[in-house]
Amino acid sequence: MTATPAPPGDPAGHVSPVPVEARPFQGEPAGIVTRLVANTLDGIVVGLMLAAGYAGLCGFVFLLHPRSFTFPTPGLFFSLSAMFGVTFLYLTVFWTLTGRTYGDVVMGLRVLRRNGRALRFPGAAARAAFCVAFPIGVLWIPVGRKNRSVQDAVLATKVIYDWQPRTPRQWAQD
Repeated sequence: MTATPAPPGDPAGHVSPVPVEARPFQGEPAGIVTRLVANTLDGIVVGLMLAAGYAGLCGFVFLLHPRSFTFPTPGLFFSLSAMFGVTFLYLTVFWTLTGRTYGDVVMGLRVLRRNGRALRFPGAAARAAFCVAFPIGVLWIPVGRKNRSVQDAVLATKVIYDWQPRTPRQWAQD
């Protein structure tokens, strides 16, 4: 991808990372396909985190008992709890810090409060818990107003197209 020059009237001569064709969508509510792709990428990241955790657990068990080592077999309850817990933490931390998870960054999305300001910890945690408990809520996007999922409608959040990079200082000013 090549960066495109900013509009001719830009006095600082900044180069925009947003292609000319995508600029009209900047700040618009994200659609279901984009959000499903972002969610799929986030699911892959969580899966990799869980696999790394399992590998670390295997290594620790091996260090404790190298002669009698067998791979641990966590039960279904533990596995589901770990998956939900890691997903909740992942979403909460990234939505609180930057408003974007890895999938959001790749797809050019940002999660905000309905008034356009950044999510704070309680809002990010509530949204993450709702997304973990009711992931099918994303399928409401084509039906709901302004491409809102069930989580967005209930918690007064929105997901927009946002390709513009921001520094932590710019993010804090929002």
